[in-house]
This record gives sequence, structure tokens and C-alpha cells, in this order.
Amino acid sequence: MLKNYFKIAIAVLRRRKFFTFISLFGISFTLTILMVLTAFIDKVVNDNYPDRKRDRSLYLGNIELRGKESMNSSSFSYYFLTHFAGSMKTPEMIAISSRSNSTNTYVNNRKITIDYKYTNADYWNVLDYDFIEGKAFTKQQSDNGDRVVVISEDKKKEYFGDDNSPAVGKYIEADNVKYRICGVVRSIPITAYNFYADIYLPITTMKTNPASDKGYMGGFVAVLLAKSTDDVPKMQQEYATLISKLPIPGKEWDHIYSHADPYIQSYVRTGNEEKSGMLYAIGAVVIFALFVMLLPTLNLVNVNITRIMERSSEIGVRKAFGASSKTLVYQFIVENMILTFLGSLIGVVFSIVVMYFINSAKLIANLDLTLNFTVLCYALLTCIVFGLLSGVYPAWRMSKLNIVTALKAQ
Repeated sequence: MLKNYFKIAIAVLRRRKFFTFISLFGISFTLTILMVLTAFIDKVVNDNYPDRKRDRSLYLGNIELRGKESMNSSSFSYYFLTHFAGSMKTPEMIAISSRSNSTNTYVNNRKITIDYKYTNADYWNVLDYDFIEGKAFTKQQSDNGDRVVVISEDKKKEYFGDDNSPAVGKYIEADNVKYRICGVVRSIPITAYNFYADIYLPITTMKTNPASDKGYMGGFVAVLLAKSTDDVPKMQQEYATLISKLPIPGKEWDHIYSHADPYIQSYVRTGNEEKSGMLYAIGAVVIFALFVMLLPTLNLVNVNITRIMERSSEIGVRKAFGASSKTLVYQFIVENMILTFLGSLIGVVFSIVVMYFINSAKLIANLDLTLNFTVLCYALLTCIVFGLLSGVYPAWRMSKLNIVTALKAQ
């Protein structure tokens, strides 16, 4: 029986090409949007290069001062991270880095934009960058204020051209200062904004001494690394205790808020002292996905009802020859599920093609989108569920057609 339903469904879909095209386009286009979007989110959130110790790390992104009438939020000062966060007992190490800034330099009359970041020496022990050449600058070099630099693979190619000789030992100019290259690392996409830069410089080479600012706010962020995953909750609690005991600077403020968060929470934190923003982020993604799925579902319902009205004479004849409402409903739902399955397959193919062109166009350098098979399974399951729902109401309408009315439509 199921084989006959399948043959009838294929014949119907081939006979009504316009309706079939509209339905397949709606399903495949929706699935493509979901897959490309989730691939982007997955790459941004779950890619652990160079942050491979994420399971025992906490992230310091901002500190917030609040008063009755005003609020001020910013990254941390270098003094805060070394004097206060640096005094914590639980962390094994703390990686400190500045926010990324840009400068221009000229090579053979070509203007090159360089994104640079200042880091401490422990930054290279907390983060696991892949070194293609050389190594990171040492603590001694950092303490001495040596003008050494780690550069990205992409910037090496842009700065030195097609010269395949090692870059280590050569010099690169940034902000009218020449730095000797000590290492070259595999590039990361700009979406990993906490770790992205073209070049990485020792904090001690900054033109102004960052330790001279005794305030809490500045242009630095940090990663706290625990000795083991078991120490992470303890480290988080120690930081919360530290913040609660900080002296409040100035009479206009009455509260200090700052959080040592796991990676994803730090990524979506809204600044709200009570909530990390995780629920907002998940809620926004779910609402968007449901909205995207709901529109083609409603479209399929309307298309299926139109198809029913065109097939009323066929339905009337079948009911006149003894076909039960249950049989007709089952047949129509099978047709709809076959249509949904075909649309889903086309959507997967479209997703792969779109990701290929996005990766080839290098719209975001070093960001290679790939299919997330877990998300793919959930997306296909969701398509099947919505496909089933979009067929139930039209099938019920079809089963209620009066035989005489249906035959008169012939």
C-alpha cells in the first residue's frame, strides 16, 4: 500500500509542477538559511583555536560601575588585572591582552593595515596558538621591553609577499616602530575578537606605561586558567568575593559589577549584573528559527489546500468507490512527507553549495563554514515535524469533502 501511495505522490508532484516548485523552494530555502546561520554560530562559538584550555578557563571581559543616576562599563585597566585579579590564589596563570587596535604602515608604496594587540608573556602559555615558525616572546624579553613581535601567517604573506624564506629574525614596522619577528602563528578569523590580531606585542613596549593608571577601567581583558576543571567553580567564587570587597571609586557610584564567566557566557553577557545573557541569546535563536520555519509551514498549508480544491473531483470519485476518509488522509500526509523529504535533501545540497561559495569568497578571512551534523539532524527532524503539521489540516479538510460536492467540481 505504501508503495502505491509513493507512486501516486510522485505522479501528483510531477503533474502539478508549479505547486511542487513553490513547496520545494520554501522548504529548501528555509533549511539553507538555518544551516548556514547555525554553521556560522557554531564556528564562532565552538571553534577552540587558539583557546584549547576552555574547560578550565574563565574570562574577564568588562567591569561596570553603577550609581543611582549613571552607569559606566568598560574593559579592565592593566593595574586592575595585575594588582587585583593577579593576586588571586586559585588561577594557575592569567593571560592579559589589550583590545585590538589598528595602524597603517607602507611597504614598497603599498599601504598595509595592521591590527595589533599587546599581551603579557603568560598569554602564550594560557592560549595554544599554532606556531608555524619560531616561538612566542619570553617573560625575560617582555620584562626587558624588547621590541619583539609574533605575527600571523596572513600578515607575513601580505607584508613580505611571496618570499617563502623564514620570517623569524626579520623586522616588521608598526606605528613607526620596527619590531623583530620571533614567531609566526596560524591566523584566526576576526570573529574570535578576544584573540584576533595581525601582530602581538609585549605590553612593556607600549608608549605609555599601562601600570601607571591606578583606576579599574582601561583597554585590557584577561583569561584566568585554573589548574584543573575542578578548580573552576572555586576560581569563579574567589573572583566574585574579590569584586565584592573592592573599594568603590568616587561618590557617584554605589555598586561594582564584574563576572568571571565560562566562554559562552562571556560571549553573550549583556552587562546586566543579574543575568549573563545566555537565556536572551538562546531565546533569540529559537524564536528566529521558529519564525523562519513557521512562514514556509503556513505557505505549505495554503498550497496544500489549493491542491486539494484542484483534486476535489479525484477525491469524490475515490470516495464514491469506497475509499475511506482515513485512507485519503493517510495518502495525502504521505505525499506531503515525500515533498518535505525532497525539499530537505535539496536544502542540504544548497547549504553545502552556499557554504562553499562563502568560504571561497573569503568574506571573513580564516572562517571556514562546515555542516554541523548534529544541527543537521535536528533541522531535518524539525522539517519533518513541520511538514507533517502542514499536511494534517489540509488532509482533514480533504477527508470532510462531500462526495456530491466534490463530483460536481469535475
